Amino acid sequence: MAIEQQSNNGQRGRVSFNKTILLSIVNLAAKEISGVSSLCANFGGSKLGKLFSSNYYEGVKITYTNDGVVVDVYVNIYSNYTVSDVACRVQENIKNNITSMTGINVKNINVHVLGVDFVKSN
Repeated sequence: MAIEQQSNNGQRGRVSFNKTILLSIVNLAAKEISGVSSLCANFGGSKLGKLFSSNYYEGVKITYTNDGVVVDVYVNIYSNYTVSDVACRVQENIKNNITSMTGINVKNINVHVLGVDFVKSN
């Protein structure tokens, strides 16, 4: 993915990002949110990576469009959190991180909650 940027002195240049950079940013941004227990690297007995090829990494799929990127993130959450609240915070954090670190436009962020984890009581 490449974007054009203008420096402080008015010169234009091109910055390119390896797709694994965006995958890593999204992965870490999702894990930062309290309530997310884990990202789902696989489900249904098959690896998601086989389905989505190189645009998929550890619970994150990124699709590149002319308008920006579309992010799909697959998570498990803890049982004592509200799904809609956690999903909203995940979306906000991913968008803020991608925008601030890369300047790439984020078109959509889809949060797929695949499971609920229960905290063990001592």
